[in-house]
Amino acid sequence: MSIDHRRTAAAHAPRGAAQTERERMPRSSHRRVGLVADEAGFWHESRADFGPSVEPGVQLETPEARRRLLHLIERLGLRRRMTPLEPLALAEADLARVHTADYLAAFRAQSAGTGGELGDFAGFGHGSYEVAVRSAGGVAAAVRAVLDGELDRAYALVRPPGHHAEPDRARGYCLLANIPIALELARARQGLGRVAIVDWDVHHGNGAQRIYWDDPDVLAISLHQDRLYPVESGAVEERGGDAALGATLNIPLPAGSGEGAYLAAFDRVVAPALRAFQPELLVVACGYDAAFLDPSSQMALTSATFGDLTRRMIELAEALCGGRLVIAQEGGYSPLYTPICGAAVVAALLEAEAETELHDPYGRHLHTPEQNLLPHQLEAIERAGAAAGTAPPTHH
Repeated sequence: MSIDHRRTAAAHAPRGAAQTERERMPRSSHRRVGLVADEAGFWHESRADFGPSVEPGVQLETPEARRRLLHLIERLGLRRRMTPLEPLALAEADLARVHTADYLAAFRAQSAGTGGELGDFAGFGHGSYEVAVRSAGGVAAAVRAVLDGELDRAYALVRPPGHHAEPDRARGYCLLANIPIALELARARQGLGRVAIVDWDVHHGNGAQRIYWDDPDVLAISLHQDRLYPVESGAVEERGGDAALGATLNIPLPAGSGEGAYLAAFDRVVAPALRAFQPELLVVACGYDAAFLDPSSQMALTSATFGDLTRRMIELAEALCGGRLVIAQEGGYSPLYTPICGAAVVAALLEAEAETELHDPYGRHLHTPEQNLLPHQLEAIERAGAAAGTAPPTHH
């Protein structure tokens, strides 16, 4: 299932009008940043049954990393500088723009009982349906506030995550496709047109890729560890359907990639693609599982890199779409390091890095030559750039 938004010419007319109106709106030099911090997500039970050889009791996806991130930004004084946002109350019709009726019915029924599992690595407990709807509603609230001009930027600290969820199944801890649900609501109610999703979670953003495979008005970019999860998707050759060729952009990086590789990939491939696409809104699927302490991957990012990536997104948002930027939290499974990486992103959103006393006791140990861009990483970036038509090969 993919969404085709080229249904009628009339459907495009209000989007253009809405974009023009948003471009005319006055912009303040003081950037207003919103925060969705819905603690209902901490009560979602992410069950994992790996079979009889794995002793019960250890879960990778828990509320702890997100809870500690919320505590840290409060302790640093960042939370009080942000405008609080409550999740929008979503109807099932809002979910049905993205998900199939059969999937929603099965999810709702199992959630009303003792829970279940509707895809690989995507277990849930009693009441998780309502919590997942609030998570999608949190991202929708952030998108709405930014598009309405109430805020310039927003961060949605939500759980469960959403970037692996597909129209007819859950995957990888993701039960509902939070970002697509929010974007489809904005298209229906606010006339949103072209939008770009930049997914830097370490796992491939298969959900947006499948949902928007045939939609030329959504640029879905995924920057991920090569063949990590899902192993069958995320190759550079996957570029979208015939009607939207090039609107899917995958940048699979080798295991062990650090700051040099990520920033080179962003500058050589992601940024040129965004400039060429000219979106009205930028949305980041922000996972912290590419950090070097994360147990789910083999990457080497530090909190400083996440701050650098965020600043680059801010610069592009200012240049391309009036500063409109939404960051929605996805993965990140280190209770020790995810909060520090997340605080670096929030500080960058607030442009408050200089006065924020964020101490990273782990990242300083990783300032090694391996953080530089290495030849095999450059080759992978060049392959992605060549497939996308954004980065000519360099001689080295």
